[in-house]
Amino acid sequence: MPDPLIKVIGELASTNSALLARLAEGDTPHEGHWLVADRQTAGRGRSGRVWTGGFGNFMGSTAVALHGNDALPQTLALVAGVSVHRALMSVAPQLSGLALKWPNDLLVGEAKLGGILLERQRDAVVVGIGVNLAQAPDVPGRKTASLAALGHEVARDAFASALAAAWAEDLTAWHAGGWPALREEWLARALPKGTLLGVNLTEEGHVIGAFAGLEPGGAVLLRLADGAVRAIHAGDVELVGAS
Repeated sequence: MPDPLIKVIGELASTNSALLARLAEGDTPHEGHWLVADRQTAGRGRSGRVWTGGFGNFMGSTAVALHGNDALPQTLALVAGVSVHRALMSVAPQLSGLALKWPNDLLVGEAKLGGILLERQRDAVVVGIGVNLAQAPDVPGRKTASLAALGHEVARDAFASALAAAWAEDLTAWHAGGWPALREEWLARALPKGTLLGVNLTEEGHVIGAFAGLEPGGAVLLRLADGAVRAIHAGDVELVGAS
């Protein structure tokens, strides 16, 4: 039986764009409900990157209504990472090497398995998630992976249901003040501390440091060569040496 909280559309330009348009027209965010596409023709990732997806992959979005006592909205990317990680391990328990990379990537080794994109519309945030279940797109300059190529055959709808359940639990906790515990959950699923990461900063150029955790507000901490710890609040963080 189809999950009543998951609406599937055959083809969309972007599930995020569709929900953003609804919110712009005054629609109320329906938390826990998901819009999922069989295929996206204009999906996107951070910094305007194109991230389209084909049949069998998961491409879906959900909306969150922001309340005055919530944690910082950007922490929702990390909460979503926890939910996606939990869902993947529930449907592919033998999957090894799965890790979260700040702020929005799921990696297997150095290859990207999935990603998260937050987009705000007034007092709501649309959370878009893409996971390569059946096939991995070709992304210039980046390694990508799919569950199928790794030997794990997972149906899109089975993963969607697992994700919806994990997200409902984690979002409820986030609204209830559970961000500190969710932050620890994210760290437990993240790349090992000490992993070398690089980030391009507007004024300073390329900065390299060892992953040293998260600030309470969700910024990533990098330990620089001189021993200083630097908080990075925004930017594309990449594995040093990965291609």
